[in-house]
Amino acid sequence: MALITCEDVVLGYDGEIVLTDINFTIESGDYLCVVGENGAGKSTLIKGLLKLINPMRGNIVMSDGLGVSEIGYLPQQTDIQRNFPASILEVVMSGTLNHMGARPFYSRKERMEALDKIDLMGLGGLERRCYQELSGGQQQRVLLARALCATSRMILLDEPAAGLDPVVTADLYDLIKRINTEMKITIVMVSHDMNAALQYASHILHLSHTQLYFGKTSDYVSSDAALILRERGTR
Repeated sequence: MALITCEDVVLGYDGEIVLTDINFTIESGDYLCVVGENGAGKSTLIKGLLKLINPMRGNIVMSDGLGVSEIGYLPQQTDIQRNFPASILEVVMSGTLNHMGARPFYSRKERMEALDKIDLMGLGGLERRCYQELSGGQQQRVLLARALCATSRMILLDEPAAGLDPVVTADLYDLIKRINTEMKITIVMVSHDMNAALQYASHILHLSHTQLYFGKTSDYVSSDAALILRERGTR
């Protein structure tokens, strides 16, 4: 079942086009990696999928009952966010805000849900630790737990392994794959790591201000788009 369909989408800012002729479908259970060089429009696409910007032309259609509030989002972190003075539990519980309506306080159900997701990320017992005291890999696990509190259907991740060492990166990718396969949550991930995309993703979307390729990962390897990426040495 299609969750999101992009139909002849053009995206940009203040009348300046960044992406054009975007056509693809995200099905329930997919693991889609969005690849391309810096400035190719990958983060712009994510903003479009999250309805943070509207298409200049074309349509982004959500179906099968999916709404923006049901999409978990793990953005690229800024230095200010890395030094956020809150506990792990407080950060993770904030993922439930879209489901609280006008209620000003977290319920026991939301607290228990957050603790469950913290355990799932291998951080059980650390819920009172300050977020800014954690390693980069631990912080990403906290943000992933937060995203899981927001959804049971789809997570969008923008360069989740940026700045992490290879061992921590491999562990994070394995965790994301388990979320996809075991929890049946659809994954859309922006990444410069072509090796990881080829290893984990079911589908590849290659952007360079337009759509160079969309399809199964197994078919991408022999595509013209993959050849372009290899020739330019992009990772």
